[in-house]
Amino acid sequence: MIKLGIIGYPLGHSLSKVMHEAVIKELGIAGSYDIMETNPEDLIQKVKDIKREGYLGFNVTIPFKVPMTMMIDDFDDVANIAGCVNTVKVMPDKSLKGFNTDVYGFSEAISHEQKSFIRGKKGAIIGTGGAARAAAIGLCQAGVKYIDFYTRNIVNASNMVNFLRSQFGGVEFNLKQVQSMSDLSDVAILVNASPIGMRGKAMDLTPVELPILKTMTNSAIVYDIVYNPRKTILLKDAQSLGLEIIDGCEMLIYQGARAFELWTGQKPSISVMKIALLESLAQ
Repeated sequence: MIKLGIIGYPLGHSLSKVMHEAVIKELGIAGSYDIMETNPEDLIQKVKDIKREGYLGFNVTIPFKVPMTMMIDDFDDVANIAGCVNTVKVMPDKSLKGFNTDVYGFSEAISHEQKSFIRGKKGAIIGTGGAARAAAIGLCQAGVKYIDFYTRNIVNASNMVNFLRSQFGGVEFNLKQVQSMSDLSDVAILVNASPIGMRGKAMDLTPVELPILKTMTNSAIVYDIVYNPRKTILLKDAQSLGLEIIDGCEMLIYQGARAFELWTGQKPSISVMKIALLESLAQ
């Protein structure tokens, strides 16, 4: 009997359980994937409980992707570069190994053609949390040469940007106030890595108003990592302008599949995970 799960706060939007339990069933494994909503002040105790209760591993989401690094004993290379984890494996000696499968998930959702298009061009990312870090690394790996971060708090985000500069010397990073966003005509790919547009949080809002979105060129790509709802207001607006869109479902599926393989050593079926996720979103 394997025990997996996810910690975060809040977790009402999470569909990870649906995906992981679908592949657990499909592979004939005895196991469960638990939703473990955790208040920030209870994080340390929750991690102790997870170790004691025999969990094989767990996912980490908002707001713990960065704080969780303080409790990790060993990191994979990507988590080391990102400075945040979204997947943790509990080793036999109860030590914790941290991984970042968000970068893999983010990158897998971008097609080869789209990667060719954005190579050498500028990307823009809204947000500066754990998901934004993953998006930045994914864009750097795809060959983007300039990245503008839009944030509400430049001071808090400056350490992250300085760290990325140290890791990716060939990429120019700029930090901007989100209120200053006005002209995106030089942006090849725009990524929403904030929770704006998420069900239960700010579903009726968009991080980019339509007049600003209209400044993007016809060939530009808009990528929203929010997956619930699948088509956010941002994506609906982008689609109405004829822009290419990428929703957050693919990233969620691929990061989850990679996490499952790291925990169990077994490759899950992407199609089984996708069907389970889309069926749940359709309800």
